[in-house]
Amino acid sequence: MVTSTEGAAAAPAPSVWRNVPILSLGQALFVSGMSIQISVGGLVGYGLAEDKGTATLPVAATVVGTALFTVPAAFYMRRFGRRAGFILGGVFGTFSALLSAYAVNEGMFWLFVFSSLLFGAFNATAQYYRFAAVDGAPERVRARAISFVMAGGVIAAFAGPEIAKHTRDLFEPVLYLGAYLAVAVISVLACLLLAFLRIPPMTAAQRAETGRPLTQIMAQPVFIAAVVSAVVGYATMSFLMTATPLAMQVCGFAFDPTATVIQFHVLAMFLPSFVTGSLIDRFGVRTIIITGGILNLAGILCGWSGITWWNFWANLVLLGIGWNFMFIGGTTLLTRTYTVAERAKSQAANDFLVFGGMAIASLSSGKVLHEFGWETVVLVAIPAVVAAIVVVALFGGRRPMLVE
Repeated sequence: MVTSTEGAAAAPAPSVWRNVPILSLGQALFVSGMSIQISVGGLVGYGLAEDKGTATLPVAATVVGTALFTVPAAFYMRRFGRRAGFILGGVFGTFSALLSAYAVNEGMFWLFVFSSLLFGAFNATAQYYRFAAVDGAPERVRARAISFVMAGGVIAAFAGPEIAKHTRDLFEPVLYLGAYLAVAVISVLACLLLAFLRIPPMTAAQRAETGRPLTQIMAQPVFIAAVVSAVVGYATMSFLMTATPLAMQVCGFAFDPTATVIQFHVLAMFLPSFVTGSLIDRFGVRTIIITGGILNLAGILCGWSGITWWNFWANLVLLGIGWNFMFIGGTTLLTRTYTVAERAKSQAANDFLVFGGMAIASLSSGKVLHEFGWETVVLVAIPAVVAAIVVVALFGGRRPMLVE
């Protein structure tokens, strides 16, 4: 058993730490746009849809789009480089936001759903920011580099919902039109920023080398633990987060307190990133993932116990922290399971499964809420979280089988 050559370097290349601030700011811009989508997408859908059970379909469509574009994005970046892929994703984000604005203005529900699907291309490429941060980095710094990139979402926690609040009535009587024009501007800024990235492309020899079959890579117990952690963390968070704005509206809450809950949720998702990498280094990645699962269960309990503003707030805050631990922990585990030549297909498989699971959660969230109510939405997530804790406890400490 030997480690991959990717992690054998004595120290990270200078470009690793040069790129981290750029990727972190890119994360801030992307998550700002995404949090606007989350804050208003279900509400716009509710206003436009004839069948109110499909109100969250636009939010779910973004997740479906993410799953669909994840694999093409990975192989596009393998061929043309990270920077080109990230800029193309920003272009998709700009176009989809403008199309959403047009759909909102014209009252066209299905065009709004389609434009939300296209935003998934921006989401898909942005998911690779965290992987780009550790390209060429040794294993000992990966958790911290990933955490610092994810920490960019802290800015978005304040910016996204505040932008949504201040642009909601900008073009009254057409509500939320200004919010989508703001997303278009954010996407353009992301394109300009990411043009400054300097990530060495794969060599011709690395592109020619395919490594092990994907089935062999995915059969590793550590890979399974990494994927289960990320899938369950994201799906649970998405299932409850997608339903929350509508549930709060049904419970009589106005838009501003609802947006504030989303704001604290996004803050809870990304603020721990400043310390998550260090916690992983100190206590081990398996411990941090299991802690994230326990926090998710605590959040579910808070959501189930009542329908006050504080119940919704505590539910999403605890889910946000739990997601952070499970997602960063899962990503850190994943980077131990592949070589440079296997990077694109391994990352693509992971993110396809993550956002496939998230898509199912988002698609079903609105329907479950409409048919069975908020209490059922909350309780449905418990079995998946418990299963993830068990899988990570059993497999998360295994050593990967890497080859030269």
